[in-house]
Amino acid sequence: MADEIRDANAHGDAHAGPRPPAGEAVRKPPIRVGGAVTIERKPDWLKVRWGAGETFNRLEAELRSHALHTVCEEALCPNRGECWERGVATVLIMGDVCTRRCGFCAIGKGRPGALDPLEPLHVAETAEILRARYLVITSVDRDDLPDGGAAHFGACIRAVRARTGADVEALIPDFKGSRSSVQTLLAARPACLAHNVETIPELYRTVRPGSFYERSLSVLRLSKEISPETATKSNLMLGLGETREGVLRVMRDLREVGCDGLTIGQYLAPTRGHLPVKEYVHPRVFEELGDTARSMGFSFVASGPLVRSSYKADEQFHGQRVGV
Repeated sequence: MADEIRDANAHGDAHAGPRPPAGEAVRKPPIRVGGAVTIERKPDWLKVRWGAGETFNRLEAELRSHALHTVCEEALCPNRGECWERGVATVLIMGDVCTRRCGFCAIGKGRPGALDPLEPLHVAETAEILRARYLVITSVDRDDLPDGGAAHFGACIRAVRARTGADVEALIPDFKGSRSSVQTLLAARPACLAHNVETIPELYRTVRPGSFYERSLSVLRLSKEISPETATKSNLMLGLGETREGVLRVMRDLREVGCDGLTIGQYLAPTRGHLPVKEYVHPRVFEELGDTARSMGFSFVASGPLVRSSYKADEQFHGQRVGV
């Protein structure tokens, strides 16, 4: 984050981690190019091994055979190996082309194709293959559809429940703030409704063009008004130039609209063509923010550099303290 975050790193720099003992080499500071910050290399805590193995390979083959997409692949998630080896995945529905152009996202942008009427069946089959007791279903933005895809979302949730009995988390777009679309989605009785605010409002024009902070908050507020018993969750990315006070404000705003859960993770640019990383935030800061979130009353929190919104979602929903 900005200078405020560095104050939390009492013994180290937010970019480089703890300061090395005297006499050891000090990592060079970030280089400023045209006002943007470029980072020479990722710190050690962000280096992960892309997993493979029997379970991973089987799931990948099954997803391909059903012509399904996953956020794990499309968003280049660093936890893909870990989660797939555990037999858990986040399914992406309604295609792999998004109608919005968020600067952080690796999913393709453009004009989406028609909805696949067999997709609910395929999602249910995938849940069965996973032996999933908890499945996350998410989607691209579909501003081309009158209801934003809410009815199709609901059909997928019902199909999974009917075939497997699994709890389903719906990680939804903002449906342009439509109350009727949120109602349609909640009628399918997801175990959790998740909608990600992603960053502080001051950065929305750059990070989430076409989206609005207050509208995202309104989706979470509407969910609690329509179905108070349904858990809600949101996500924040760090490292895009946000301030500590801005992050704390968003956390307070989320609690004010009744948001139950929160995930906080490090932004990693998918390609050089995406928004640059402004800062690699030290794991200690994530831990402190996680503790602060719990003290604010969030009932489940996952906060760490490699955390993503669906990271160990089954553990989050069942009230466990998520390890990172």
